[in-house]
Amino acid sequence: MRERPWRHGLRRPRNPLVGGRRILRGTLRPMTEALGARRRLAWLNEAGLRIGTTLDLRRTAEELAAFTVPELADGSAVDLLDTVLRFQEGDRVRGTEPPQLRAMAVSEIDGLDLAPDPVGELSVRTADRLGLRCLISREPVLLARMTRSDFAVVAPTPESADIMRRAGVHSYLVVPLVARGVLLGLADFVRAGSRAPFTQADVALAMELASKAAVYIDNARLYGREREHVVTLQRALLPRSSPSTPGLDVSSCYDPAGDPAAVGGDWFDVVALPSGRTALMVGDVMGRGLAAAATMGRLRTVARTLMALDIAPERLLARLDLAARDLEEDQVATCLCAVYDPCGSTFRIASAGHPPPVLTGPDGTASFLDVPAGAPLGAGVIPYDPVDCLVSGQSRLTLYTDGLIRSRAAGLTGRMERLREAVGYGVPVDGSVCRGIIERVGGDRSDDAIVLFAGVRPLGPEGDVYVRTLPPDGKAAGQARTAVREQLLKWGLDDLVDTTELVVSELVGNALRYGNAPGELRLLRHERLSVEVSDSGPDLPQIQHADVSDESGRGLQLINMLCRRWGSCRTPGGKVVWAEQDLPVRTGAAGPA
Repeated sequence: MRERPWRHGLRRPRNPLVGGRRILRGTLRPMTEALGARRRLAWLNEAGLRIGTTLDLRRTAEELAAFTVPELADGSAVDLLDTVLRFQEGDRVRGTEPPQLRAMAVSEIDGLDLAPDPVGELSVRTADRLGLRCLISREPVLLARMTRSDFAVVAPTPESADIMRRAGVHSYLVVPLVARGVLLGLADFVRAGSRAPFTQADVALAMELASKAAVYIDNARLYGREREHVVTLQRALLPRSSPSTPGLDVSSCYDPAGDPAAVGGDWFDVVALPSGRTALMVGDVMGRGLAAAATMGRLRTVARTLMALDIAPERLLARLDLAARDLEEDQVATCLCAVYDPCGSTFRIASAGHPPPVLTGPDGTASFLDVPAGAPLGAGVIPYDPVDCLVSGQSRLTLYTDGLIRSRAAGLTGRMERLREAVGYGVPVDGSVCRGIIERVGGDRSDDAIVLFAGVRPLGPEGDVYVRTLPPDGKAAGQARTAVREQLLKWGLDDLVDTTELVVSELVGNALRYGNAPGELRLLRHERLSVEVSDSGPDLPQIQHADVSDESGRGLQLINMLCRRWGSCRTPGGKVVWAEQDLPVRTGAAGPA
């Protein structure tokens, strides 16, 4: 029989079951802490799914406050620096000067009913408040067990302190929101009732959560700043005011997209042309962001220069296509150009791949004009076919960009029908017609939208336009002078009679000599007096240098000295040569005589 060792003074081994219990008791606390760590890690991982779902500052702050109740605290509040809300860098808080903080979000358990700073208002952070200490040091501040005097340095007002005390709040924690070295704001947490007070483990957990949430808030700040920069550039490249437009009431509206990546390609312009005509233009660069905004600015500059030369819409688009092909960005754009002539009440319209305009009659019936959609600018497919549209008084033409009719949820046909119905409404008296069209179309737009509205109205009741057909022979000059004298005397422009007679004589003389024969004389009185003579000749006149012995060649030089400006433009039947003079200023007169 084998001898047992414990009989020789050796210790008998303990019962393995008993020893197992002792080992279990010794490892119980570490295992509990491990379970708590896993739970905290899972909670923080869930924060990444529930916080920062959008790139909106207010929404992100609301998600942070809501996520912490009731898991971490019974009540929470998030305040952001006012400069952060303006998409700037966080304040460098120095000394005891209270920063400008704005309450963004509050969350509480049912029945707590505290009185925090009102959401959207500036929050109170005086020198004795713990929040200011947190901002200055960028470190959390913990009041594990609050005394009666602590409520005064936590609550925004004495009344709020009493409410907190009566609600049973007994523990307070405030942590800073810092991301990428930028101070964004802070988050407050409170516990009340029978719940255990905050511990250092809770402080570490709150700091980890605040660090994660601060990145989402900073992303929203950077997103908003980028959008603000692009929109600012876009607005700076668009016209700030419309010129005087005889026979038209022009209104415009630019509504940027919410996504900064979708901003930057739309433009419009309104240019006053000679003889009271007005050029309207809308366009859209097929690109987004700063690059599209820069391209848009270059195209608009070229288009405005071409329009100032009084080029027909179809020829303007052809030249604009050449300019777009020369751009290094290799971008294309759509464009629609319309020129209104108040004397004939006609629109001449040409399109480069742009959506058709909407014409609304005096009775409110709206329809899309059938304008041939040419190739987009930069595609190199020309020419463009124009359309002449005769309109009656009180008609309305609406130009727009495709951002107004784009939608993720609705088809193009339905959106265009919605636009047609929106344009058919009456014109608001306050001039917000374009904004009203955008609101009535509605929808989940994901692109910029521009609306350019032109309401046709009759010219002045005193007959601001005078038109006369001239004979195709030498009698034309005399009849033109007589017509000018009689009409200017009717308008009370006696001071301009002699000068205008001389100008019209030179214009008719050039038409007889270089333009086959004069066709029509037109006088327009608006902000200036415009005189124009048409003919069937193809060549545009130019100022020539005449020698002392030359008997001709000084007519345009004379017109250039007597008038404010002069010019010429081609028409389907030839050309028009025009000259403008400033109206005399009369003492006590509010406008033209």
